[in-house]
Amino acid sequence: MTYVSNGPSSWPTINFNIFFTYWTIAAGVVVVYDWALTLGREIELIWRQRWSLMTVLYLIIRYIGIPFSVVNVLETMPSVPLTDAVSAIMYYAVNGTIVTLTAMLGVIMIARLHAMYQGSRAILIFLVVVFLAVNIACGVISAIDLKYAVEGNEQLLFSMVWILNTVWEVLILCLSVWIAVKHFRELRGLGPSTGSTMGDCFTVLIQSHVLYFASFVSVSCLQLVALSPEILNSMSIGVWILQGAVQILSVVQMFVLGPRLILSVREYHVKLVAHSDAETGLISIVFQERVHVLTSSTV
Repeated sequence: MTYVSNGPSSWPTINFNIFFTYWTIAAGVVVVYDWALTLGREIELIWRQRWSLMTVLYLIIRYIGIPFSVVNVLETMPSVPLTDAVSAIMYYAVNGTIVTLTAMLGVIMIARLHAMYQGSRAILIFLVVVFLAVNIACGVISAIDLKYAVEGNEQLLFSMVWILNTVWEVLILCLSVWIAVKHFRELRGLGPSTGSTMGDCFTVLIQSHVLYFASFVSVSCLQLVALSPEILNSMSIGVWILQGAVQILSVVQMFVLGPRLILSVREYHVKLVAHSDAETGLISIVFQERVHVLTSSTV
């Protein structure tokens, strides 16, 4: 971290860094609290099940949140002396982690949608092409951003990354809502037991997705507002609160709601198996991977 004088002219910057550190610590506490809150379900639904791509993605997204929060705190805490080289490494690590985790969350969304569309190859190819285009563009922009960040020209590039990711999230939400509405209409003609079960499956998916999307949109809007020149050059208490809200919401979106996209579906599957073994096959069209639950009979 570059040395900052403690003269009167530097007091607003020092106070902002201290205030922002509190928000960063609060964000880390939220991650740890949510992990402790869901640890029991995680052991049962993740660690004790057959390992798959979704298992690996869940564990990476869940457990990288704690070291991510620690690095964030060290990077912003004025009382922790860091050399320019160490500060730059932390900056690259934090931003690189955000780009990587965003891509992982995109893979989870593709898996969910592919299953909701009953394994449609066309929708899978479409999603993969759009996903690669968006993430390659975001990767290139982020690399340019990290290279020229020291020149203070990163605001426009950072905004472009958020806009591209927002377009992707809007597309995913629209496709999810459309297929869910279509299935709800079709299920009206099925029997009450089957229709109710499938309706519940899609309800679980849509609820978790809408909550995740709402968090992402909130972060995107606040992030774009925070990047405006008036906000960047202001040291008012309102700006400080805005920056802190962005910090907490972004961490919640990635490290809390992200893992719950997988956990919620697996939890519903367990409840479904507990109520009726005959209906367990229905969940296969809702999510790609099958969860093997430890019961009296083999699932």
